[in-house]
Amino acid sequence: MTLRAGSRASVLECGCPLPLLDYALFHVCLEPAGPLWHINSMTTAQPKPVSPSPALTGRVASLHLHPPQPGTPLQSAEEIEVVEAKGILGEPRYFGRVRREDGQPNPRQITLMEREQISEHAAALGLQTIVPGAVRTNIETLGIDLIALIGREIEIGEALLFVYSGRTPCAKMDAVCQGLRELMSNNRQGVLAQVRRSGKIRVGDPIVPRSVGDDVRSL
Repeated sequence: MTLRAGSRASVLECGCPLPLLDYALFHVCLEPAGPLWHINSMTTAQPKPVSPSPALTGRVASLHLHPPQPGTPLQSAEEIEVVEAKGILGEPRYFGRVRREDGQPNPRQITLMEREQISEHAAALGLQTIVPGAVRTNIETLGIDLIALIGREIEIGEALLFVYSGRTPCAKMDAVCQGLRELMSNNRQGVLAQVRRSGKIRVGDPIVPRSVGDDVRSL
């Protein structure tokens, strides 16, 4: 398509009016080509925003420690420190436990559960809420699908955890509300994890899964 030199941009060489261009879709540039000018129109791709999968990112909503006496309420914390292959430093129930059969570290070192799942259970039981820590989980999370991450490592605060299994609810859950234990069956009570790298974990810390191709050691 050409224009006469010095002519108005709205009139073609043939005398026909130039159709209006949608500048959101076309970029028009005039380049000298001897006595004539020509118009190059190029479509410009508009990138679509990519929303991250809810399974790929999350954050720590609250932290809880088991007290020395079994069955008593968990204690809330703003920060915990985890130790590789041992668990939560200062946590009397599970820190440093080993398996009886081979003396190797017990992989049940830390527990995690989604606040979204807890809220779903509360609604099913007709409760307004289940208070943080009542489901006896060390780390309650927001914005991440923990069950989808079984078999993967996650960066959480300064630490690295390996998510290896779903949890099996115990009778203590019915002490929170009758029927809660059954609702938590079939991978609806969060996950179990072992500590792969020591570090501190704080309320509000991001939770980021490592790439699937990253090296994962066996239990």
